[in-house]
Formats: sequence, structure tokens, C-alpha cells
Amino acid sequence: MRFNIHELEMAVTALPHDEYAEFRQWLLQADWEKWDREIEDATAGRLDFLVHEASEAKRKGTLRDL
Repeated sequence: MRFNIHELEMAVTALPHDEYAEFRQWLLQADWEKWDREIEDATAGRLDFLVHEASEAKRKGTLRDL
């Protein structure tokens, strides 16, 4: 089943206080776990290609400020 963001917002705002608290706790935990996986990717070298791309762009003079 797939919901759009508006449907999710409506469902979350309709939750009773205790269920909202449970949902919020679950969402925070899921967010931290996602962040942990991203950090693991970075520390495992799976994002090294980004460093190489940036270094190459700097060498060519095409590196742009954010």
C-alpha cells in the first residue's frame, strides 16, 4: 500500500496522543538507523568516489562552491 505525503500527514495528525508518541518514537529510531547506515557507507569507503570526483573537478578548475 502506498500513501502520498498529504495522506500521511492527515493520518499522523489524527492519531491519539499515545499512538502519536509511539509513532514519533518509531520514526526517530528509523531516522537514526538510516543515518547510521549512511555513516557506515562513508566510513567503509563506499563514498570515496565523491572525493575523487571533487578532486578531479578542483584539478580541472571546474569545482563550484555550494
